[in-house]
Amino acid sequence: MTDFILVRHGETVWHAENRYAGRTDVPLTDQGREQAATLAAWAATASLTGVWSSPLSRARLTAAPAADACGLTPRTDERLYELDFGRGEGLTRDEMRQRFPELLAAFLTDPVDSHLPGGEHPRKAAERAAAFLADVARAEPDGRILVVAHSTLLRLLLCHLLGIPLADYRRVFPRLDNGALTEIRIEHGRTALLSLNAPALSQTPALH
Repeated sequence: MTDFILVRHGETVWHAENRYAGRTDVPLTDQGREQAATLAAWAATASLTGVWSSPLSRARLTAAPAADACGLTPRTDERLYELDFGRGEGLTRDEMRQRFPELLAAFLTDPVDSHLPGGEHPRKAAERAAAFLADVARAEPDGRILVVAHSTLLRLLLCHLLGIPLADYRRVFPRLDNGALTEIRIEHGRTALLSLNAPALSQTPALH
């Protein structure tokens, strides 16, 4: 079995305005860097065997202190990029409502089959992230892996792995907090959810 601790990167400068940050390389705030330090303190006692992240700097800079705390080399994989939000990139919900109200309404009803115009299909994003986890699970069948990525991608991934309709990702997982821990276990190709959106300081290493 392979355990994965899925973490949304630290807070970014677009957080306060709730702008959709997909492929834009948005920097961390001071609070985001503090969240990375808190994650590192947790990682130092978490018995990790690997640390991976999205290539975007907000994920890399969240993962790097954790890797350093446990003497590991952080690695990146393009399959952990955030969903591409197309014409919604960098906009708030109100700005989208002004620019393409009907398309936004369709997205809010079904964010998968009516995903944001010009953006990546959420099903493809979930599949690429799941393929990444499957590859790592095969390579490290007894591993305990930290994965730092992005809110929408991780929620889609959880639905995909747990057999929840992708269109329900915003309802079933309304939020993932910056720097919080969601732990899953993959064994024989099946996924179990061990914890969801837990503060890093409250976690203790899982017993194998």
